[in-house]
Amino acid sequence: MFLIDAQLSASEVLRIFHHDEPALFLGSAFTTVGIVTGAFCLLRRRFDALLVWLGVFAFLYGQRMWFDTGLLHVTLAGNEFFARLRWAVDFIVPIPAFLFFQAAGLMARRGKQVTAIISVVFLSLAVAVFVVGRLPSLHTINNILVIGALPVVLVRAFLLGKHDHDIVVLRRGLSVFVALALWDNFGGSAWLGFDIEPYGFAVLLGCLGYVAARRTLKRDQQLGDLQNELELARSIQLSILPGEFPASADFDVAARYIPMTSVAGDLYDFLMTDARHVGLLIADVSGHGVPAALIASMVKMAAASQRDQTAHPARLLAGMNDALCGNTQGQYVTAAFVYLDAQARELRYAAAGHPAMLLLRDGRVIEIAENGLLLAAADTATYTEKSMTLERGDRLLLYTDGLLEAKDGEGRLFGEESLATALRNTAALAPAAAVERIIADVQRWATSQEDDLTALVCDFVGII
Repeated sequence: MFLIDAQLSASEVLRIFHHDEPALFLGSAFTTVGIVTGAFCLLRRRFDALLVWLGVFAFLYGQRMWFDTGLLHVTLAGNEFFARLRWAVDFIVPIPAFLFFQAAGLMARRGKQVTAIISVVFLSLAVAVFVVGRLPSLHTINNILVIGALPVVLVRAFLLGKHDHDIVVLRRGLSVFVALALWDNFGGSAWLGFDIEPYGFAVLLGCLGYVAARRTLKRDQQLGDLQNELELARSIQLSILPGEFPASADFDVAARYIPMTSVAGDLYDFLMTDARHVGLLIADVSGHGVPAALIASMVKMAAASQRDQTAHPARLLAGMNDALCGNTQGQYVTAAFVYLDAQARELRYAAAGHPAMLLLRDGRVIEIAENGLLLAAADTATYTEKSMTLERGDRLLLYTDGLLEAKDGEGRLFGEESLATALRNTAALAPAAAVERIIADVQRWATSQEDDLTALVCDFVGII
């Protein structure tokens, strides 16, 4: 701990303290603003350049004011590290200031490059102080950069956004700060007996804080509006998915859909001819988010338009492809469709670039694959279908590739073998419980969800 020089009388120390009172008060205020702003950014858990650089700027400026107080000089007299730290802070303070100006759009067209160069120069000056000590030439470079750059920023503020409320507020704060800073740098502080730049900074800080808070609130409002729109889009997308499968004496069907984001590109649907003839569709649009969800809606309409082809999966996929080609903005769709005929005890299956359907029969998992080209990839695509006999107790699993491609902590895929095992382990469960168990197995395997997860289980329970 450092002690005040014993040669100084109590009255001299008190005189120094009273002289430093404005600097101590303003330094504390600026430092507090910096800390509060930083805490606010941490609570929001989102990097906001305006708030971050404003907080750093205020904090460093407050620290510089404390370092420049006579009381601290007396207390730490003779400490070389403190002296060099105080000089280095002078060069570091402008860095967050120009980063804030750049984030606020007050730098030139190549603002990022200019700000980066200025920051490197100031940082180099700070390092040089620690290496060689205080040199007049270093402060000359600092003053030239500050005095030269601030008017440029001010002019930029006057040239941009003449009717923008935020820019008008920034112009006023900058005008006061630049005027008082130039006054001090040209010797005005010696005439007055004290520095008035900090008061200009207080005005500027108030203006910057107002603009930063206003823009942050505006962004939060926009984000809230976007979240509301996404929730509405999610509700709309969920509404296009079918509800529970209609009661049937022949089939028991259950599906589970877990999007990666609020809205996604997976889709399933039931196309029923009558109680004994059912078509099951599953599809996966490339990409994620709103674009994929919009195309998923188009896929549903394309499938509905082919309802008269339900008994012929290959024709149904071909018709869907014709409807989608040229209308998906370069995104493609994988799909699989199975037609189940309880009366004839037959299934017919066709797919378009989609993972193979799995059939659980007597404890064995059988892969059923009959793939053609992705939907919307080419208007000349053709599709073929495969037919198989249905047996009582058969369980079918349709799914999207999000299940196969789920990764554990070591980057290993869940894969086809694990999915087959998961399906086999559901033999004693009803379809609703089975589909939940399969999805749960995938989620336990994966460290995070990187794709949409959709699975559909169908049991053939008809009396033979």
